[in-house]
Amino acid sequence: MVGHNVSHANNKTKRIYRPNLQVIALASDLLGNSYKLKISTNALRSVDRNGGLDPFILKCKDSQLSPRALRLKRAIAKKAAAKAA
Repeated sequence: MVGHNVSHANNKTKRIYRPNLQVIALASDLLGNSYKLKISTNALRSVDRNGGLDPFILKCKDSQLSPRALRLKRAIAKKAAAKAA
């Protein structure tokens, strides 16, 4: 997002609002491993609300995930299908 810094004299200069990205190690219950992912703090809250990495990543759309997260999603889905069968 873009916006303005506004001074006391009401001078406006352009600024950029960037997401708060963090490198976090998240544990997958199905795969039994932890994976380092660069995610926003907002996404980290969503992971907690959905009950962990596995339910969150299975619920996400493929278009929103990075290539590394897509590989992780496929591995989790494969393991979940094998466990269900």
